[in-house]
Amino acid sequence: MHLWQTLIFALVQGITELFPISSVGHGVLLPYILHWPNIQANPAFLPFIVMLHVGTAVALLVFFLIDWLVFLKAVFASGKAAETTGSMAARKQFWLLVVATLPAVVIGGLGVKKFATLFATPRVAMVFLIVNGVILILGDRLLRRNGNKEPQDLTFGQAIVVGLLQSLALIPGFSRSAMTMIGGLMYGLRYEAAARFSFLLATPIILGAAVLELPKLHHAPHGMLPMALVGGLVAGIAAYLSTWFLMRYFKTHEVKALRPFGFYCVIVGLGTLVYSFIV
Repeated sequence: MHLWQTLIFALVQGITELFPISSVGHGVLLPYILHWPNIQANPAFLPFIVMLHVGTAVALLVFFLIDWLVFLKAVFASGKAAETTGSMAARKQFWLLVVATLPAVVIGGLGVKKFATLFATPRVAMVFLIVNGVILILGDRLLRRNGNKEPQDLTFGQAIVVGLLQSLALIPGFSRSAMTMIGGLMYGLRYEAAARFSFLLATPIILGAAVLELPKLHHAPHGMLPMALVGGLVAGIAAYLSTWFLMRYFKTHEVKALRPFGFYCVIVGLGTLVYSFIV
């Protein structure tokens, strides 16, 4: 893999991971559209993509570092400090994130080999990118009433449903952030609150995937590991800037905020699907 290919992959990953447009779908379609078949055929392709996700996870961890420190302080608080309203809300939100992470861990663990084969199937990404877009458009239309809840107002049952929706992102074309935000909006969260919960939820699942896949980089062709590290750094910077932008975007757009991303997914999915039948 050349440096310029690595940089393109990293920038696309860093931007699309947080935007509700499926980073995995773009990661599958990019080498197909640009005619890089040898990259997808490389057994280190999936671990390389995971390394880019690690860069994204680190960026999210840095961006929401204060939130995670508050969660940890609340979890280990005792006595009167543990009984304050703020501490109880933070503690509940932490455990909601834990519960919401479990479905993807279980489903991904049981079907890891099956899901891995989909990463080399561009038309699967095209079709589900269209589906992802339709869900965003319809979800924005049906759930556009102004929510007023915060993440800690969710029940643990609702957190499991959000986690199940997150599991759809194991299929290329489905966006993790799109599905979890739709889940949050479905249960009355504000757009900004749904985005924050979605971004916080991304960190443990991405790091978990890294634990499983990154060791495979040791068996990758010579030069792949340095490229993966460079890609992870670039993806992390792009992801941090994307998070900064989106948190401000969802704070000021409480109506039809997801619709533009939905139209984008439908256009890209349909466009690439038509292209696949022409070439």
